[in-house]
Amino acid sequence: MSNLGPRRLRRDGIRELVRSVSIAPADLIAPVFVDATIDAPAPIASMPGQQRLPVDAVPAEVGRLSDLGIGGVLLFGIPSSKDANGSRADASDGVIQEALGAVGSTPMVMMTDVCLCEYTDHGHCGVLADDDAPHTMTVDNDQTLTRLASIAISHADAGADVVAPSAMADGMVGAIRRGLDGAGHAPVSILSYAVKFHSSFYGPFRDAADGAPRFGDRRQYQMDPQTPSSIDREVRLDIEEGADMLIVKPAMAYLDVVAQVASTVDVPVAAYNVSGEYAMLQAAAERGWVDATAAALETVIGMRRAGASMIITYHAETIAAALG
Repeated sequence: MSNLGPRRLRRDGIRELVRSVSIAPADLIAPVFVDATIDAPAPIASMPGQQRLPVDAVPAEVGRLSDLGIGGVLLFGIPSSKDANGSRADASDGVIQEALGAVGSTPMVMMTDVCLCEYTDHGHCGVLADDDAPHTMTVDNDQTLTRLASIAISHADAGADVVAPSAMADGMVGAIRRGLDGAGHAPVSILSYAVKFHSSFYGPFRDAADGAPRFGDRRQYQMDPQTPSSIDREVRLDIEEGADMLIVKPAMAYLDVVAQVASTVDVPVAAYNVSGEYAMLQAAAERGWVDATAAALETVIGMRRAGASMIITYHAETIAAALG
């Protein structure tokens, strides 16, 4: 009797037949940066291969990604101006609202990030509390909820299919769900950044979206990577408040969390393959140390293996093209 054992199942043809984890372009969500201050695409230095787009370039980009079979796009906006309350975030002529209007009817699932960090002059994810101390970074949770609900409604008014609140404000999902329902947008889904850690992997994104805090950091409202006991509570509260889908962010260093959340909830879970993870792989590929496409594909397969239903990734176009 031969001693090959499981190796017999690794032969070409058979290995494809017995696979239990698959990945398809429809499983991917591509982030798209829309910049109200430019009139031509602008490369993002810290994220090779990515760019900011002017509003009028978004329809073509969405069409191209749709043709590749990618499941959805997640829009991030860089506004024409900023202030303490992020007033441009829910303006009817804001950058995301204009982009959604320009795209119009499309088979692509249009998702929008709902936060204030790109729109405030201080760069934090909510409205700051009044304080006599200079450069305070205490976020006023209740004021922030009001702003987030207004932003989500404005995105839905403009045509968003899914809104994705990322501010990590307590009660944000409930406030947005009530706002959407009250405004006649009950069909609009909420994809909540339920598990968003305070991470060093966000640097390139903050460059891309011009959303770095001008002082302090976000550890007061983003989750502590060394306190996993808070994960179940964050997830449970968001689902109770009406979240239709959840995000775990980042992904690569948190695959245990992706697996934990995916195994304990009855809603779809997205893994966010964030900017720093993307930039590291691209830097290695530029030096010839890894094959960029093969490494990107292996990365997202790992996220699927951990239990992610979908993956938000800057590699979406590369992977979709490779899958053909």
